[in-house]
Amino acid sequence: MATDTLKSTTGAGGATAVRRLLLENGALTALIVLVIAMSALSGDFLTTDNLLNVGVQAAVTAVLAFGVTFVIVSAGIDLSVGSVAALSATVLAWSATSHGVPVAVAVLLAVVTGVAAGLVNGFLVAYGKLPPFIATLAMLSVARGLSLVISGGSPIPFPDSVSHLGDTLGGWLPVPVLVMVVMGLIAALVLGRTYIGRSMYAIGGNEEAARLSGLRVKRQKLAIYALSGVFAAVAGVVLASRLSSAQPQAADGYELDAIAAVVIGGASLAGGTGKASGTLIGALILAVLRNGLNLLNVSAFWQQVVIGVVIALAVLFDTLRRKAGAAPAAAGASPGGKGRQAGTYALAAVVTVAIVGATSFLHNGSASSTNPRMGLSLSTLNNPFFVQIRAGAQAEAKKLGVDLTVTDAQNDASQQANQLQNFTSSDLGAIIVNPVDSDAAGNSVKAAGKAGIPVIAVDRGVNRATVDALVASDNVAGGELAAKTVAEKLGGKGKIVILQGQAGTSAARERAAGFAKGLKSYPGIQVLAQQPADFDRTKGLDVMSNLLQAHPDVQGVIAANDEMALGAIKALGAKAGRSVQVVGFDGTPDGLKAVEGGTLYASVAQQPSQLGRMAVDNALKAVQGKKVGAAVKVPVKVVTKENAAGFTG
Repeated sequence: MATDTLKSTTGAGGATAVRRLLLENGALTALIVLVIAMSALSGDFLTTDNLLNVGVQAAVTAVLAFGVTFVIVSAGIDLSVGSVAALSATVLAWSATSHGVPVAVAVLLAVVTGVAAGLVNGFLVAYGKLPPFIATLAMLSVARGLSLVISGGSPIPFPDSVSHLGDTLGGWLPVPVLVMVVMGLIAALVLGRTYIGRSMYAIGGNEEAARLSGLRVKRQKLAIYALSGVFAAVAGVVLASRLSSAQPQAADGYELDAIAAVVIGGASLAGGTGKASGTLIGALILAVLRNGLNLLNVSAFWQQVVIGVVIALAVLFDTLRRKAGAAPAAAGASPGGKGRQAGTYALAAVVTVAIVGATSFLHNGSASSTNPRMGLSLSTLNNPFFVQIRAGAQAEAKKLGVDLTVTDAQNDASQQANQLQNFTSSDLGAIIVNPVDSDAAGNSVKAAGKAGIPVIAVDRGVNRATVDALVASDNVAGGELAAKTVAEKLGGKGKIVILQGQAGTSAARERAAGFAKGLKSYPGIQVLAQQPADFDRTKGLDVMSNLLQAHPDVQGVIAANDEMALGAIKALGAKAGRSVQVVGFDGTPDGLKAVEGGTLYASVAQQPSQLGRMAVDNALKAVQGKKVGAAVKVPVKVVTKENAAGFTG
């Protein structure tokens, strides 16, 4: 009887403890609900390989977020961590690979770079009295610019001894996950067991009261931002190790994910609250969401909507939770119960919204499971050229009875690596990849090859790895054609400017090399300026407007894609097609309309729809065990007003 009573009491106590744990940790409840839901919706989710993928994909965000936790707890903000991560990795690769500095010293230099950036942030905030938002926003720009300056806009290979940080231990434990755990423990120790940790909470709770109590607030802020810089440097090294190269544009926008992870994990943007464990859970929630949405074949566009809604609601419910927690305290009751429960249910609601969004926005999921399954990872869908590749691939997939999942890497090599990992763990029949960067995609393609999954590269090749086929046009040859076209139109003599693509991308480098190679045959052509406009129409307009102020006598423009060319035409106004000849690249629908209208003299067309169709065709052949050619070339073609009407992409 007594034993039964003891068991009953123990069982009840255990259940109460679990319930209390979940009520006091809304983020943990949300993560559990999300994992259960994703497991029910996708049979590929709850596997060992995929769960390790989730850990790897959360690692960089989590390490960044641990550093940001220090800042947010002290009522600050750090928008520079993504750029500082890229700069630190670039310094490591530049010093070790390009200048022969010993790896240990290079790693130390990378950490010192992070500390220096953090100290500058802290000095501007504490002594310069700048708002943290402004100070760190300035550092975001400075660090990104220095990364581009040091690298020359091109990726720098990582030393093999450091690249092992992207490998696994014992063949199963990913090193990034181990680094994430170690850095999480350090963050927890700093917050919970050190003087500076207690100072963070005191400053975040009431800075004036902390100062009056004898706390040296300015010095503490210096240390807090320096710590954030250290964690950013470590995150940059881990990220670059995964990609085997330091990418000058790496971690772009990661500061927003880091802040979101901290807030979702229960910290308050008003300061004074936050834990390392909550931040880790917040980072895992974001990683699980992205992983699950990929596996569920949710539209790449809707994925951004769902994740954005989750972040917005997390911040909204943070505000509600703090208000709910303050009300009982004002009434003399226990100041945490209702507030914690409100936070728990709020975060559970966030997860529910995400799940409903995921299931509502699935592509047609009724296709027969006997159909071949393939994944297509595009470098971006914010460009008509790649939208056409997707359209061609989807049309061919429908024709051949292939289930095709399409993802958008948003010009982020790390995000593309995550997507390719998800494809590999989903055991697809084949993977088609349009690399953000040819070097950075290598490790992920190798992993797919080890899993026995055929990989087809489209538009751009993959370095350091073997693909079953490359379906592409020749960017260098296309660049030569563009240079020849504008030079001949100008009669071999004239002044031109070149609008380059996004610094650090292989397409921008290859097309620029083609321009330079083609212009060697025309010594009478003078290049007045070369400026990047990031493959974007608006930036093309802005950059061209600026160049016209310095070079009003320009006679020709070569743009690395049609979007920038169209922006340049807008800046040129009536001059376009008359006194200034503009040549674009890609043969997009808007570009061809401009060619027909006479404002764009020519476009070097790559037939993107054909690229997509041929990529799917060759992927299906590989799945069926048929022989595919190592290189499948889609010819480029110069489209002018004379032949534009009969051209189809």
